[in-house]
Amino acid sequence: MYIFAPSIITNVMKKRVFILLMTMFCSFVGISAQEQAKSDLHQRAEAVDSKKNIATARSLFIHAFNDYANKGQIRPGVECAVKATALYYRENFYKEAFDLLRRADQTIDATTKDAATRAALHYQTTKERHQMYMKLRKADSAKDQLNIMESLANQANDDAVSNDLLYTKAIYYYTYGMNAKGNAVFKEMADKLTASKEYGKVDEVYQTLIANGRKSGNASMVAQSYSNYIAWKDSATAMKHADEIAALKKTISDHEADIADKASSLTTRKAIIVGLGILVGILAAALVMGGIVLLRFILLTRKQAKNIRLLNDSNALKAKFISNISSQLEPTLQRLDSKVPEVKALLDFSNHIQTLSDLENSGDDSLEMKDTQIPQFCESLMDNIRGKVKPGVTLTVNAQQMSASINREYVSHILSHLLDNAAEYTPEGGTIWLEFKKRGPHTFHFLVADTGAGIPEEKREDVFKPFLEVRDLTTGDGLGLPICKQMALRMKGDLDIDPQFTKGTRFVLELHS
Repeated sequence: MYIFAPSIITNVMKKRVFILLMTMFCSFVGISAQEQAKSDLHQRAEAVDSKKNIATARSLFIHAFNDYANKGQIRPGVECAVKATALYYRENFYKEAFDLLRRADQTIDATTKDAATRAALHYQTTKERHQMYMKLRKADSAKDQLNIMESLANQANDDAVSNDLLYTKAIYYYTYGMNAKGNAVFKEMADKLTASKEYGKVDEVYQTLIANGRKSGNASMVAQSYSNYIAWKDSATAMKHADEIAALKKTISDHEADIADKASSLTTRKAIIVGLGILVGILAAALVMGGIVLLRFILLTRKQAKNIRLLNDSNALKAKFISNISSQLEPTLQRLDSKVPEVKALLDFSNHIQTLSDLENSGDDSLEMKDTQIPQFCESLMDNIRGKVKPGVTLTVNAQQMSASINREYVSHILSHLLDNAAEYTPEGGTIWLEFKKRGPHTFHFLVADTGAGIPEEKREDVFKPFLEVRDLTTGDGLGLPICKQMALRMKGDLDIDPQFTKGTRFVLELHS
């Protein structure tokens, strides 16, 4: 029996990280189990729910391995042996796991003559040993296996194996806190795929790295990975645009060459049929002009369509990423002590992320509107901050006697957040205003103003944008105003800073009835 120190990452967490590594990354590197149809034993083993019947699944995979070995089908046999090994050490049967891998290596040596193929198969069994040592937190042993994997990858001479080695190295370095080495290896892999224009694979690898950070509860790694991912995304987008522009330029060049050839042919015939040549020349000139106009129109249309698709893809990716962060972090954070400031900050950050994601994915669902007496509504919101302001701060409500149909939940959230910020940043002896003004038959404004230091003009557009920088979450996550902005847009309105107000800061919430 193996005994683990409390500081070591739990078995469940490590298991999830490596299962995620195996399932998501194998689709990237292309280390496939078998090109031919799977045997009946193999299919039965995969059909068993290993979470509920781990012993049954393990036994079937071992039988499938023996069956494949007897038939000389080594690739699927090694796959089954590796899967059975994982099911062994899931229950801490490490001796049995190592014995099974030793049998798989003996079978490979006995039946595989091609050196490159043999090295690729040994790479899979060695990788499984590496993962076991990673789970046991035996860093030196894991590093030894990594060195063996590197030698096998060189012998295999397979891009898929080489890419997998880079990814496995990155995970090893990140796991043991060697972030600089991990970043270097990961960048090498991303640059390699980007150079071959496999942008989708790079995107998937970044997503996997971010998911591993979330699974291990490493908020710093998540933030750093996401920052690197956004930087790469911008670079990849620029490269895609450059490729598209180059392709369009080539198309234009080919058309121009074709037109030039035709013009030359017409010129040689001009002496034979002068009249017809002149007419053809006029038509050719018109065709050239029409072709140029048409090509410009096509180029502009395609560029606009590409930009729209890229923008939609980027927004969808951002919404999916935000939702994944919240859902992946929450189960782990709920098990931690919420009284610890850092843990509470992470919990709040997770909740804010989920709220922001829900707002961005809410679509056009109608909101519940309720007729509300505005003066009483504003007074109750202002009362909530009376105990939070500094000495001598004057609180003023200016709302005419009228009612309006509003979504009280969203409006209360937005105005409460703005008032809380005003209470925090308004100095002693200052003033905080909450006003309501009707601007038209169906338009009205809520205004929250204070006499604090104000927000610099160059930063006013950025305060409504999330995730612009890596922050110390204990001092705030910067998602409050972006959430308020999304709520305002959700109500078919808007939230902005009044540029004409110079005594401090004034936010304007515009709504429509």
